[in-house]
Amino acid sequence: MPKIVSPQVEFAELIRQVKQVTPEIFDQDGKYLNLMEGRWQEPGKPQDFVSPIDGSVLGALPMLDRATALRAVQAAHREAADWGRVDLDERKHRVQDTLDQLRQHAELIGKLLMWEIGKTYKLGFTDIDRCIDGAQWYVDHIESMLGRREPLGVVSNIASWNYPFSVLMHAVLVQVLCGNAAVAKTPTDGGFISLSLAFAIARRAGLPVTLVSGSGGELSDVLVKDQAIDCLSFVGGRYNGRNIADALASVHKRYMLEMEGVNTYGIWNFSDWNALGDQLKKGYDYGKQRCTAYVRFVVERRLFPQFLETYQNSIRSLKVGNPTLLDNPGDKLPDLAFGPVINRRQAEDLDRLYADALKTGATPFYEGRLDDSLFLPDQDRSAYRAPRGLVNLPRQSELYFKEPFGPIDSVVLVDRVEELVGEMNISNGALVAAVASDDQKWAQRTAKEVRAFKVGINKLRSRGDREEVFGGLGESWKGAFVGGKLLVEAVTQGAPTEPVLGNYEDAILLPETT
Repeated sequence: MPKIVSPQVEFAELIRQVKQVTPEIFDQDGKYLNLMEGRWQEPGKPQDFVSPIDGSVLGALPMLDRATALRAVQAAHREAADWGRVDLDERKHRVQDTLDQLRQHAELIGKLLMWEIGKTYKLGFTDIDRCIDGAQWYVDHIESMLGRREPLGVVSNIASWNYPFSVLMHAVLVQVLCGNAAVAKTPTDGGFISLSLAFAIARRAGLPVTLVSGSGGELSDVLVKDQAIDCLSFVGGRYNGRNIADALASVHKRYMLEMEGVNTYGIWNFSDWNALGDQLKKGYDYGKQRCTAYVRFVVERRLFPQFLETYQNSIRSLKVGNPTLLDNPGDKLPDLAFGPVINRRQAEDLDRLYADALKTGATPFYEGRLDDSLFLPDQDRSAYRAPRGLVNLPRQSELYFKEPFGPIDSVVLVDRVEELVGEMNISNGALVAAVASDDQKWAQRTAKEVRAFKVGINKLRSRGDREEVFGGLGESWKGAFVGGKLLVEAVTQGAPTEPVLGNYEDAILLPETT
């Protein structure tokens, strides 16, 4: 029997539910709208959005021009003054109302994320659940964290597509809880439908939130540099992040710029290969499309045979396919390691990086293949790529210094500890790293030489939730750190004697994070 799309995640049915829950996000012709000036309006210039799952058109992004986005920001600025005077108990009540309603629709949001950004059934729910649980923690603890601090005003949010809820929506809810108005740009590569539903719920609850769509080139000046913006929260690549950092150099405002880096895993004098195998599998969540994905393994040369055997046995067991398919109508959705990468362009760029590495002298040691049984016959597979691994990348290879943001791993073999540390630090700062060794004391000493904000000892490190501080070193982060009390401090103003911890051009104030 041929596979079928599960009725429980069939896209047309999901959109029917969206229209029933939040009809205001559509115009009379069914086009998506922007949320600005307190209401849903402005269909903009529609731009087709294609699902990475099968290449189908899911709808059209309502792309705005600069002038219209400026109206949205100016309205948010006017609203921020009134919202900042609202009592904290009332702000808590409205955010709690939003969270209660999001819980009711978490299943719908999780399923939409499958189609919009190619998440598996499990990972789609993980994203919305972490958003709700994390924001709930702030509601429950906000008094002690906020104290006498005052809101900044308008916080602008520009984030990548990969975690629209646990990163973007979570940040927005904390920002408004602290007394700010929040403006967010929908990620152009996915998440705008589910985010529109969530922002509609937040707006109904009385939260001062704005959601706009548009190209970075068109909206960047407004969302980054306009004087009505008091703080910028950015999550994305180094190229755009550097441009934003340069633009902010002459503008005095708070910012948090989270950028990519090559997260590395160093292995020296090590023997617990079963534990490493489990970590390798876990590290492939969402096809390594995460800012905390480990994509570079620096391995003591004599351990490469054991590493190679462990890698191949672990990665060979991963299933990559269409996350919406069933063999029979009553079956559960498949338990996949990951589905597609975000779109055809990213898949083709991964191929380019891989081909360039081979051309410059790298050696492939693993090339996975897609399993036909995990797809519909003749479906569009242009955004799917199986895991691949390379060893001995030459320094002239682009992938040597670059985070692929997809399922390509590279391995560097070293003979001395000094080489291991040097090869782990090739990207001038990273968000996370790990050191694996049977000698715990040696690993802890070596971890302090690694230029990453968080370094795991014989384990992976992640962004963290709730009270855990998060930031980056070097080029991986600019501005205020976030997480726990620091996220509250990042979007509020205290006394002049209360510094905001972060990674700035002129100084680094760094708490213990290893």
